[in-house]
Amino acid sequence: MPESKSRKKPVKVKPPQVKKPETGNPRWLVPTMLTLMLVGLAWIVLYYLTSNGLGLPIPAIRQWNLAIGFSFIIAGFVLTTRWK
Repeated sequence: MPESKSRKKPVKVKPPQVKKPETGNPRWLVPTMLTLMLVGLAWIVLYYLTSNGLGLPIPAIRQWNLAIGFSFIIAGFVLTTRWK
C-alpha cells in the first residue's frame, strides 16, 4: 500500500538577523548645533543692544537681522533632531 503524504509543512529556517551596531553622534554634530544656536542668540542680542544707534550687525537690512538670528537658531534646532 502506498504511503500517504505528510501533512506537516516543511520548517523554514530564517537566516539570523545581523544587528547593525548603533553608531553614536558624528563628532561635528553637537559643536555645530550649539554654535549655530549661540551665534543666532548673539546676533539677536547684538541687534537689540545696538538698534538705537549703530544698528549692528548689518545696519542696511534693519529688522531682517532678527530673521537671520532666528534662522541660525532654527538651523541649530534642526540639527537636534539628528542627536542620538
